[in-house]
Amino acid sequence: MSTPRRLLVVSASMGSGHDTVAAELARRAAEYGHHAEVVDVLRLLPYGLGTGLRGCYRSSVRHCPWVYGALYRALLRRGAGRRPSGVPLARLAGHRLRELAKQSGTDVVVPVFHLAAQLTGHLRSRGMLTVPSAVLVTDFAVHRQWLHPGNDAYFCLTEDTAREVRQDIAVAAEAPGAVVAPVFLSPAPGAAHWSERFIRQAPGRPPVLLSAGAWGVGSQLAATARLLVGGGFLPVVLCGRNEGLRQELAGVPGALALGWVSDMPGLLRAARALVDNAAGQTAVQALAAELPVVSYRPLPGHGADGARRMAALGLSDLAADGAGLLDSLRRLASAGAERERRTARGRTLFREDVLDRVLALCGAAAA
Repeated sequence: MSTPRRLLVVSASMGSGHDTVAAELARRAAEYGHHAEVVDVLRLLPYGLGTGLRGCYRSSVRHCPWVYGALYRALLRRGAGRRPSGVPLARLAGHRLRELAKQSGTDVVVPVFHLAAQLTGHLRSRGMLTVPSAVLVTDFAVHRQWLHPGNDAYFCLTEDTAREVRQDIAVAAEAPGAVVAPVFLSPAPGAAHWSERFIRQAPGRPPVLLSAGAWGVGSQLAATARLLVGGGFLPVVLCGRNEGLRQELAGVPGALALGWVSDMPGLLRAARALVDNAAGQTAVQALAAELPVVSYRPLPGHGADGARRMAALGLSDLAADGAGLLDSLRRLASAGAERERRTARGRTLFREDVLDRVLALCGAAAA
């Protein structure tokens, strides 16, 4: 057995996607005899800044997503030209992160959120963090706030993203693929229960998941649900922890509105397609579960960029309008060669265990 290592995984409670990836890394580390501690970078920020940042972002994407889209274009999008850095905010958490790493005997720090990557890159570039930093990029389209040349390595979902990292900051970047729990990659016992429920709800109508993420955000979700009902589908709306949205969608005739779902592997295996608006962890889990993904009305900013990138890579469809959405679903929700090609393409995202790459950095010399 290899020498037990200690990982410090730096996540962020922005929705649930980053925390889901962090939890899976910690589970794998424990399975292989290592130890991983997960910390929320927002909690490391002083003066309640992390809580305020999360609240502002959540309010923006729920109520005025165009504001976040404008901020993304101004501050985050990839491209030439100088833009404000995330380092001044991130460095406020530097002392607490360094203390955590020192107290726990950390061998490697693994940021899974862009602000955390700014923090570790800043600390490494100044010799203030003496263990390597391995950034795990959870987005399909990397934006500039993920990137800091002080980090030791980047691990990405796709080779396209890894190539962009290497071009932009000249840091080692590889593409071992996505991180999901093993239960998403194999048949799920809970699928039968969900299938029975769908048949009782709407016999003969293929169930299509309509995702709104952990916070329950999206554009014209009720209208999309009605469109799917009119197209002969059973829209199963994932409202996350937004009870107001769940109650609103429950009033759409022919739709099934769900709150927080604990059995996502079973639900994904029982559905025929996912309509997604964020290109985030729900889409990744769907690809693992061999469920075709169609992006529709993606959230402005990194959601829209990620949706375009997924479609360009042949991992999903990007529907421009309601007619395009129904056309994609009719092609992909039915058994046949096109569905099989799409699901096979999705499974290529799950190639290697990124934990092996992370552990290989342990013991690297301080910058």
